[in-house]
Amino acid sequence: MKHFSLLDLSPVPEGETTAEALANTVSLAQVAEQAGYHRYWLAEHHNMPGIASAATAVVIGHVAAATKTMRIGAGGIMLPNHAPLVVAEQFGTLATLYGDRIDLGLGRAPGTDMGTARALRRHMAPEDSFPQDVQELIGYLGDMPDNAAVRAIPGVGTHVPVWILGSSLYGAQLAAHLGLPYAFASHFAPAMLDEALAVYRSTFRPSETLSEPYAMVAAGVWAAETDAEAHFLRTSQELAFARLISGKPGKLPRPIEDIEAQVPSQVLARVRQSLSCSATGSPDTVRAQLSAIIDKNQPDEMIVTSMVHDHTARIRSFEIAADILTQLRAR
Repeated sequence: MKHFSLLDLSPVPEGETTAEALANTVSLAQVAEQAGYHRYWLAEHHNMPGIASAATAVVIGHVAAATKTMRIGAGGIMLPNHAPLVVAEQFGTLATLYGDRIDLGLGRAPGTDMGTARALRRHMAPEDSFPQDVQELIGYLGDMPDNAAVRAIPGVGTHVPVWILGSSLYGAQLAAHLGLPYAFASHFAPAMLDEALAVYRSTFRPSETLSEPYAMVAAGVWAAETDAEAHFLRTSQELAFARLISGKPGKLPRPIEDIEAQVPSQVLARVRQSLSCSATGSPDTVRAQLSAIIDKNQPDEMIVTSMVHDHTARIRSFEIAADILTQLRAR
């Protein structure tokens, strides 16, 4: 493992506003930079009351301005929602402002429900143009002649690093074919992690930007002084996930003592399966669980994430995780 990083969904806790959630994101990013995280990624979601990072490029700029050395990026931008030229201009502008600190992770999912996807895209095309759109976008960020018919300004010549994100074999195959780094969304969809990593690594074709495969694995992490406290903090995200898949999305709930009494067993089982690539507990417990994930998957980079209602407890959780990941990287 070469690096460890942090994915922040800018959660909006019950009892707080989106303005407070975005302030929390800046606060966490500054702590993450001091704790040794290599990247700080934000993700595009729409029409979700509990997530404040819908205008992802704007939030990335805000976080980049509040930090100094850590890479800041998108994990990811849902490319079907946007024209490639617009994304190239946005991230080209970010790279022009903040230099070689900006990453652009691209996803193929809408990042929302289909009704909202239609509102975003206006005229949804039936064909899947994701591979072509990725290549078009990379072209806009690369070197182009001055007389090119269409250029991203800013954007041209910035060579912003592009990642492919995925939770299935599709993204693994595309990342390998294009010779791009690959990030797997195992923090909420771990089922195909093993197969996707195998496909990516075995079919990777070197490119101008990457000579060998570079795989990032995502994991949830809830760390506290005791196992009991960490599992209590985790119930906020479990409850939020249960409400989302039951069609009742909302702000991030406060943690509860007895989640089994409030969530139907079949829903809770589905939630816990989705969150199974994770580490929850005291420092010793989290160290053992993260070590097992790293040993099994051999990632080039780990990215950890979680939503915790109390901001102070969330910061402490990521500080504990950083200490552990620093040790595991050295090992």
